[in-house]
Amino acid sequence: MAGKPRHLYLVDASIYIFRAYYSVPDTLTNNDGHAINALHGFAGFLAGFLDEVRPEHLAVAFDASLTSSFRNEIYPPYKANREAAPEELKRQFRFCRTLVEALGIAAYSSDRYEADDLIATLAARLRPRDFSVAILSADKDLAQVLREGDLLWDYSRNRRHHYHKVPDWLGVRAEQVADWLALTGDAVDNIPGIPGIGAKTAAALLEEFESLDALFAGLERVPAMQLRGARRVQNLLSEHEAAARLARELTGVAIDPELQPGECDVRRRTVSAEHVATTCEQLGLGRMTTARLLRTL
Repeated sequence: MAGKPRHLYLVDASIYIFRAYYSVPDTLTNNDGHAINALHGFAGFLAGFLDEVRPEHLAVAFDASLTSSFRNEIYPPYKANREAAPEELKRQFRFCRTLVEALGIAAYSSDRYEADDLIATLAARLRPRDFSVAILSADKDLAQVLREGDLLWDYSRNRRHHYHKVPDWLGVRAEQVADWLALTGDAVDNIPGIPGIGAKTAAALLEEFESLDALFAGLERVPAMQLRGARRVQNLLSEHEAAARLARELTGVAIDPELQPGECDVRRRTVSAEHVATTCEQLGLGRMTTARLLRTL
């Protein structure tokens, strides 16, 4: 008889750090005069989550570079619409990682792969070991990582998207999300998609054809679909096939072949309260936040 699935929590750090950076006043500084507003907000999120859930297995994924990855080799304009992160924000990313590690939590980053890829890799490697996966993020792109029993959880807003509910949310199955984004484009990441193909049309196409490959293999069937402007849609797909296939290389998560975590790597380590308190003091976190974090040990 199979054992009860265990939960592996994977945190997309960037979402919560960026939110805090733009919502918490930048008047919060440490002893060196550096801003710690993002750190303060991230620490509050982490304290609340750890205290509520008490996870045994978890990891936090960081973006080593906030603007580039292997995807820029495929498509240089990828994320080119974003302003460069200020140095004070980059510094706070380092502060947040220091805090995560001090709390005995595994932290991952890569110069080549994005946090989404690392989360996908951790999920793929550890799911076969009887783990169900809960991804803490507000990024809909990560829905593609979900499989039966998994959850995408925007913790701060308490929005939970279970694997089987993804079609109700996005209009496509989790396994189709990357194809769906390739058709619609993703303005956040500067991925153009196919002009004139919106979310509902893309969902209807994928309901009929299952995947991007199957869609382009069966383009002659599109005009017969109960789809408004079906002939026009067929022409758009034919004209922009190369762009859609390029987009699909960008929207899909990648697996880092060098990342081979074991169960012990994502088990929260035992750390001393003294070490955590000292780290919090060095980072500039106040007594109240420090006390909240200490309660999670």
